[in-house]
Amino acid sequence: MSQRAVYPSLQDKSVLITGGGSGIGAGLVEAFVAQGARVAFIDIARDSSEALVARLSDDARHAPAFHECDITDLDRFKAAIAQIEQAAGKVDVLINNAANDDRHSIGDITPEYWDDRMAVNLRHQFFATQAVVPAMRRAGGGSIINMGSISWHLGLPDLICYQTAKAAIEGLTRSLARDLGRDKIRVNTIVPGNVKTPRQEKWYTPEGEAEIVAAQCLDGRLHPRDIAAMALFLASDDAWLCSAHDYFVDAGWR
Repeated sequence: MSQRAVYPSLQDKSVLITGGGSGIGAGLVEAFVAQGARVAFIDIARDSSEALVARLSDDARHAPAFHECDITDLDRFKAAIAQIEQAAGKVDVLINNAANDDRHSIGDITPEYWDDRMAVNLRHQFFATQAVVPAMRRAGGGSIINMGSISWHLGLPDLICYQTAKAAIEGLTRSLARDLGRDKIRVNTIVPGNVKTPRQEKWYTPEGEAEIVAAQCLDGRLHPRDIAAMALFLASDDAWLCSAHDYFVDAGWR
């Protein structure tokens, strides 16, 4: 597993990743930096994001750039994207990764909580796409990758708002791919299984992790690098005719 694929088409490409400061997002930032891409990422968590930049910068062709922003504040979010585009000239690859899978029960969901969960998990994916599309069109194309979730395919408990948003993302991908395809803008969804991150470890005991592995077709735990491997391919020119589809990286969890 020490040798990873190298995609020459990703070198010097401008890549924007939301929620890049930790977990899967940090794995995405690391993977694209290693390909020589110009990576900018947006996150609300300053400490972990700055630590990631410091860890990756010394050996990078392009040091990653962190932009602190709450993605639910659309005015600030759009301003951050505009700043990233101005610095890079355009965004070649957008990865809509930011999300929050806090558990919640039916009785505890208020209209305000519902709207907040849709803003955190769904709304920003559309508006980030809307913001980068004009420059992608002028540049002759691009790749947009939306991050879904295996959770709604399995119907996991205490995740109604999260799973509703994640199910909608697959429909968003199909719609955007149709409307943007003639501009050579590809839109796909990655559907991760249960990925071993510090955040996920707060939800699962070792026994719970063993149950997940037992339900997979393949042994082993997924890590952020496994999700990043799919993202690298979909962002690269090798995937030039891949669009409008969902790509599962879940070890066959059923």
